[in-house]
Amino acid sequence: MAIMVIAIILISFLCNEAGIVLGDIGTATSYNPPYLPTKCHGNRQDQFPPGNLFVSVGEGLWDNGAACGRRYRLRCLSGNNRPCKDGTIDVRVVDFCRKTPCPSTILLSSDAFSAVSHSQSTKINVEYIQL
Repeated sequence: MAIMVIAIILISFLCNEAGIVLGDIGTATSYNPPYLPTKCHGNRQDQFPPGNLFVSVGEGLWDNGAACGRRYRLRCLSGNNRPCKDGTIDVRVVDFCRKTPCPSTILLSSDAFSAVSHSQSTKINVEYIQL
């Protein structure tokens, strides 16, 4: 049993250090206010999670509106001029991408984008997994 626990810890460490991806891969850009109204809950302020870590999603994740309220854990993988910050953030879907075509898989609120990237004006590659 102890060997199994050590093996799991070692594999987790190696996956993190080697940059092995465990979720889906997509792109992310930042979007700015006004954030209301949204396709999910209109003008309700209580739809936004603490810290304003929320996203708007494109057609691939929208699922005819079933995406509303879904939570994702995401991290920046790469981008021009090494924009990524370390770590992950948890975000909530509150809207459908308003632009056609949508510029990325996920549009991060400005606060969410700042939490994972040093630069607000770039498109980044992200890994995300539904929680």
